Amino acid sequence: MTAHLRRRVDGALELRVNGVFVMDDAEASSERLLAQVVLDLGARDVLVGGLGLGYTLRALLDGGAGRVIVAEVEPDVVRWFADDTIPGGRELAADPRTAIETGDVRDIVAAQSGMSLDAIVLDVDNGPDFLVHDANAQVYEEDFIQQCAVRLRPDGHLCVWSMADSPAVRGRLRQHFERVETHEVPVRLQGRQESYWVLRGSRPR
Repeated sequence: MTAHLRRRVDGALELRVNGVFVMDDAEASSERLLAQVVLDLGARDVLVGGLGLGYTLRALLDGGAGRVIVAEVEPDVVRWFADDTIPGGRELAADPRTAIETGDVRDIVAAQSGMSLDAIVLDVDNGPDFLVHDANAQVYEEDFIQQCAVRLRPDGHLCVWSMADSPAVRGRLRQHFERVETHEVPVRLQGRQESYWVLRGSRPR
């Protein structure tokens, strides 16, 4: 994969991967919601799949998270945080509560101890039906959802960001969590009214 960061003519900072739009800093409400959902449920030890422009990480830290592990597969994105190419990135990376790990989120989740996390938050692609990288399809499959559930504490939560609602992902979440909820997030995306979605499973079975 190839990550590219650019400043648009409207002034927004935009992140693209493999030439596909991933996110910008003009609309980050859904990324913040990912953090707020689990914070409101009491999560303090959190693993985040996908660093992006840092909005989920910042919201977690500002909201009182005690430890945030971030899995980011793109070395360039990690470097842009370290050298402040992404504004404020160096501050987030240097926070003692933050541990940014470069690698596949599946490997980084697998390396965590059982029942060691309050929440896992996944924003690694555009959702199961809008993949930037085909290999990320496995993130939405039952095997990985089960692996996440095993790493969560008994009152833990798994949140998945998606460009669209996904009945298939909701069904897989129901196999491994007692409660499944969806959050629709209306957004204004480059002049268009759209909706993003957060799918949540709570209380691993």
